[in-house]
Amino acid sequence: MSDWANRAHPDTLVLFDVDGTLTPARKTITPEMLALLKDVRKQVVIGFVGGSDFAKQVEQLGGTLLDDFDFAFSENGLTAYRLGQALPSQSFIEFFGEANYTRFVNFCLQYIASLDIPQKRGTFIEFRKGMVNVSPIGRNCSYDERLEFEKLDIAQKIRPKFIEALKKEFPDFGLTYSIGGQISFDVFPTGWDKTYCLRHLEKEGFKTIHFFGDKTYQGGNDYEIYTHPTITGHTVQCPDDTMAVLKELFLS
Repeated sequence: MSDWANRAHPDTLVLFDVDGTLTPARKTITPEMLALLKDVRKQVVIGFVGGSDFAKQVEQLGGTLLDDFDFAFSENGLTAYRLGQALPSQSFIEFFGEANYTRFVNFCLQYIASLDIPQKRGTFIEFRKGMVNVSPIGRNCSYDERLEFEKLDIAQKIRPKFIEALKKEFPDFGLTYSIGGQISFDVFPTGWDKTYCLRHLEKEGFKTIHFFGDKTYQGGNDYEIYTHPTITGHTVQCPDDTMAVLKELFLS
């Protein structure tokens, strides 16, 4: 008997980005969203895929996230769960090597030191299991500082220029750079974008896989999975958009 036999549409999976899709950026999920997802889960299989590590996803989606979602993909699926059970994982540092990683970090820190921006806080580089997250202002900035930096970044293209400098400096490292959220960008081996999570789904037999994301434009961290040939993509601007489309698709 299928694990999804109790769903009205057991051959349909709906995957969600986290920031800007299920929650406001770096904020927590609302009771209204959780209640809607519970209703949607009666119809289809659901999961989330995000670049953040599992601990940050717990902060945003709650301590019961492994019970609330059928699939949980942290760091684009490098850490993954199916019905609360861990799936095989992968490591960035094993792929990249310590010497290359040290060169990369040194260049990033030197570049950030040369930036003329109003605030610099802490945690400019965050090493994760499946990627590196680089933040010119630093991830320890306040929420108001985050909003100010986002405006400055839109006007001055701070992150895109940073990425171009990295591509020029490390052309043979086989890395992909992806802007997400408000203050940072992710760096990971090419192919380790959000489509990585699809490797865990190859034997599941889903006929339709929907994906909801807010950074679906080229260069955004939802672009690769949004445009994947096996995916039915939905662009949203905020959690309210997500809720409206879910109601239209599955609860009307």
